[in-house]
Amino acid sequence: MNKKRIAFIIGAIILLVLAFSYFNSSSEKDAFITAKVVKGTFLNEVYISGEAQSTSSKKINGPSNARRFNIYQIKIQDLVAEGTIVKKGDYIGKLDASEVNGKINEAQLNLEKAKSKYTQQQLDTTLTLKQERNSIKDLLFDIEEDSLELIRSTYEPPATIRSLENKIEKTERDLREKKADYSIKKRQANAKMIEVGTEVSKMNKQIEELSTLQKEFTIHSEDEGMVTYVKEWNGTKKKVGSTISPWEPAIASLPDLTKMESKTYSNEVDIRKIKKGLTTKIGFDAFPDIELDGVITDVANVGETKAGSDIKLFQVLIELNETHENIRPGMTTSNKILIDKQEDVLMIPLEAIFSKDSISYTYVKSGLSIEKKQVELGQSNNEVVIIKKGLKKDDTVYLNKPEDLNKKSITLLK
Repeated sequence: MNKKRIAFIIGAIILLVLAFSYFNSSSEKDAFITAKVVKGTFLNEVYISGEAQSTSSKKINGPSNARRFNIYQIKIQDLVAEGTIVKKGDYIGKLDASEVNGKINEAQLNLEKAKSKYTQQQLDTTLTLKQERNSIKDLLFDIEEDSLELIRSTYEPPATIRSLENKIEKTERDLREKKADYSIKKRQANAKMIEVGTEVSKMNKQIEELSTLQKEFTIHSEDEGMVTYVKEWNGTKKKVGSTISPWEPAIASLPDLTKMESKTYSNEVDIRKIKKGLTTKIGFDAFPDIELDGVITDVANVGETKAGSDIKLFQVLIELNETHENIRPGMTTSNKILIDKQEDVLMIPLEAIFSKDSISYTYVKSGLSIEKKQVELGQSNNEVVIIKKGLKKDDTVYLNKPEDLNKKSITLLK
């Protein structure tokens, strides 16, 4: 009986030891995360988002000569939806014509005044010249009467005859002066009629030009394509309620969808890596299955500050080497810029690298123990780092720090 009890106790102890060993090894496995040192292709890439736009587009502008009539700010009253496909001559939008309508009304009032002035001048001229002609006729009549009187005075005393001759000479002189005055007054009248007539013509021409300008406030497409909204100086898109000016007359544009690029902005850290000519993979948030090749065509030398932020950003333009029928201007792009590519290099996750006193090291599995080994690092990306020295392919490294080995010495590189 005692032997059986002893055997039972010994068996129970063995079971407890085995269970403890199992759970202890399981907790150790759960506690540490490891990774293998791999050999392969290292890609150093920069990821930045952007916006698709056309490299070539035709502007759809408002009236071109509004400034001639002192019209500088014109509000957009109506505009077709962005993305609308239009043909040549199709309706695009309408501008607020209240100001030009007011100028037309004002010009029409000025025209009525000019016409009234023209009529008044015409009447005055007619009356004045009529009076002058009547005066000339009266003088001619006086000369004729005096000449007859002179003929009848043949037998009168010489003094009487001489007096009549003097009278005729004076009347003839007055007639010559009156005719000269008539000629001058006629030229003056013609000049005044031309002046008031020119004012009438000027008002008529102004009304005609304003009426033509009024028609230009209804915008039609000059070509076929897809309507896209243009942006204000602050980056917001022009829409109904926005204004255009002689300096920024465009209300929309017709982009060439066969020539597209991604316009993006890089931060101060990544811009040092980005150069013209680097290849890029461009994805589109709206179509995750589409990825196109591109190349960087321009990198800004001067940063700019975006509204609401103090961070300096640098504009980067990426030209698409190809296009797709679903790609439209304004779509959000994800740009993967290849900075560097290295073949057949050793790599481990970034989480496996630790440092102390400017020495980089990692925890490496060595048989049943763990070793702290110094490593020489190469380039890194957001996920892995290149190992130049200190590890070999298929080594197992720990991604978290074993606390009980914190004080263990580091095996330095030879």
